[in-house]
Amino acid sequence: MASVAEAQEILEALGMPAAQHNQMAGMTLIALCGLTPDSGWEKAERRRCTVTKGIMDYLAEHYETTYAANTRETFRRQVLHQFVQGGIAEYNPFEPDLPTNSPNAHYAVSELARGVVRRYGTSDWEAAVAHFRREEGALVERYAQDRNRRQVPVTLPDGRVVRLSPGKHNEVQRAVVEEFAPRFAPGAHLLYLGDTEKKDLFVDRTRLAELGIPITDHDKLPDVLLYDPERNWLFLVEAVTSHGPIAPSRMVDLQAMLVTCTADPIYISAFPDFGEFRKHMTNIAWETEVWLCDTPDHLIHYDGDRFLGPRPKETA
Repeated sequence: MASVAEAQEILEALGMPAAQHNQMAGMTLIALCGLTPDSGWEKAERRRCTVTKGIMDYLAEHYETTYAANTRETFRRQVLHQFVQGGIAEYNPFEPDLPTNSPNAHYAVSELARGVVRRYGTSDWEAAVAHFRREEGALVERYAQDRNRRQVPVTLPDGRVVRLSPGKHNEVQRAVVEEFAPRFAPGAHLLYLGDTEKKDLFVDRTRLAELGIPITDHDKLPDVLLYDPERNWLFLVEAVTSHGPIAPSRMVDLQAMLVTCTADPIYISAFPDFGEFRKHMTNIAWETEVWLCDTPDHLIHYDGDRFLGPRPKETA
C-alpha cells in the first residue's frame, strides 16, 4: 500500500529539492497517481487533476487529510510548479491550448514519472530511477547550479575569492571589500566578512584576538571588519539595504564590544545608492561615516569639521 513516507522517498530519489519532498508534496504525488490507502504503487494512474477537486478534495476523501482553501496557491507555487520543472508532472497535458486562467487548468503525472513510480519496491526500481534522472536530470542539482551562478564573488585583499549568497545586501558587502577598501583603507587586512546565510564566512581569528576583539558572538560583529596596521585603524562597516545603519544604539553596542580593542575604530554605514541612504539618514549616529556604492570616490561625514579618522581619545 502506498504511504506518504514512500511518496517522499520516491520524490527524493527522483532528485526533487528538500522543500518538494515534504509531506504536502508526498500527498500531492499520491493524488496525481490516483492511489488510495489500499493501493500499491503499481496501480499508479495518469489522471487529470485540478488543484482543488483533483488533489485537495481527493486527499480529503481518501486520506482524511484536509487542507484549508487558501493553501491552493501553496500547492501550485510550492509543489506543482516544481513538479513540472522536475519532470514529475505536466501542466494541461490533456488540453495544451487552455488559456492561463482557465477553470479547466489541470496537472497530470508525467508518463516517465509514472513508469518509475510503478516500479517502486521492485527489482527494477533503481534502474528506473537512473533512467528518469538521465532523461530529466535532478531538479535539486539544477537549482544548485543556478544558485551558484547567482552567487556574489568577492575578491579579498590577498587575491583569494569567496562567494556570498545571492542578494542586494551581499552586493554591498562586495563593494565594500573591492571598492571602498582600496580607496579609503589601502593595505588594510580583512578581518571579518559575514554572509546573510553564513555569518562567519571569513574570519581572521588570530588578528581579531590580537586586537582584543571578542569573536564568540558573530551576531554582534558588523558586516565587514577591516584593519589598517599602518595607522592602527579599525573600520567597522555595516552594509545597509533595508535596515541596519550605524544608529546611536548600534554604535553603543559596538563600543561595548570594543572595550578591550587596541585599535582606533571608524564606523561606516555603506549603502547601495543615495535613495537607500535617504531612507535612513536621520537615524545615523554622529561621529560616523557614510559611503555609497554608486559614488565610490566620496564619503559623507557625520563628523562635523573632521574628516575620515578615529575619534580623538579623551584625556583625563
